[in-house]
Order: sequence, then structure tokens, then C-alpha cells
Amino acid sequence: MKYIATIDGKEYTIEVLDERHIRLDGQLLEVDFTQVSGQPVYSLIINGQSFEAYVHRDEDEWEVLMSGHQYRARIEDEREKRLRLAGGGAATQTGPYHLKAPMPGLVVAIPVQEGQEVKKGEVLLILESMKMQNELKSPRDGVVQRIRVQPGENVEQRQTLLSVE
Repeated sequence: MKYIATIDGKEYTIEVLDERHIRLDGQLLEVDFTQVSGQPVYSLIINGQSFEAYVHRDEDEWEVLMSGHQYRARIEDEREKRLRLAGGGAATQTGPYHLKAPMPGLVVAIPVQEGQEVKKGEVLLILESMKMQNELKSPRDGVVQRIRVQPGENVEQRQTLLSVE
């Protein structure tokens, strides 16, 4: 089956060939994808290269934290995507975006302030988890509306950290 993955606005075509092989934009890859101990942590091996990812669903998208970068992903089969586009689902995002902690951790720094304009990809918050610092970035342009945490504060997974509108 073919899927369309939209990751931070860029589309990729994924065809699942069997449980160990996919075709990503025409390139054949050997993959192993396993959840670790029932947690939102996954082990991903692509052509022998190992990655660790924190993954959780947020409404109709997935949030993925991998190698210190946070990604927003929408996965649809070809039919779902056609139906969404036909129904007007391609409208621009409006309303507030609530940045949520992808995992439990410690807020290290918040390099933005309430009322500050931010651009897509700008770092909103640095979260430390499992001795790794992760830059959580804005998925769109906007204005920081409300910061709900402070540096040095421990946060739980899915806790709202701040809002951008």
C-alpha cells in the first residue's frame, strides 16, 4: 500500500513492500521499527543505521522527536489525502498552536518571550530528557501568546508548554 507522509510541509511517498522493506520516494530501504517497552519510544533501523524516536499522536498529526529535532507528520493513504483535499482540508492553519512536551523532561531554556513574533523553525523551548537536550521549534510563523512553564521546571509528557497564535 502507498502512503503520503507530509513532514513539516514536505511530502514523501512511502510504499510498504513487506514488514522489512519500504520504498521511500522510489528508493528501496530495509527497515526495522519497534516500540520500546510499551513507551512512546521507538527504535528505528534504516539500512543498518540506528535511530531512537519519541512518537505521539496529536489530533490528526503525529509529533516525532528524533536526533534532537521535533517534526510534525501527517500520514495518509492516497485515498484519504484525495478526500481531505476535496473537502477543503488544505486550508491554512488558524487558531493557536499549543506546544506540548513530547516526553517528560526538564525545561532548560525558553529563548522566546510572550508577545514575541516567531518564524517557522525558530526554537521555542529547550527540553532535556534522558541526558539529551532537544530544541522544540515552531511549526509556523506566529506570536508567542502564553508561556506556561519556566526554566528549571520538570514537565510531563503532553503537558502544554506554550502557545503560538
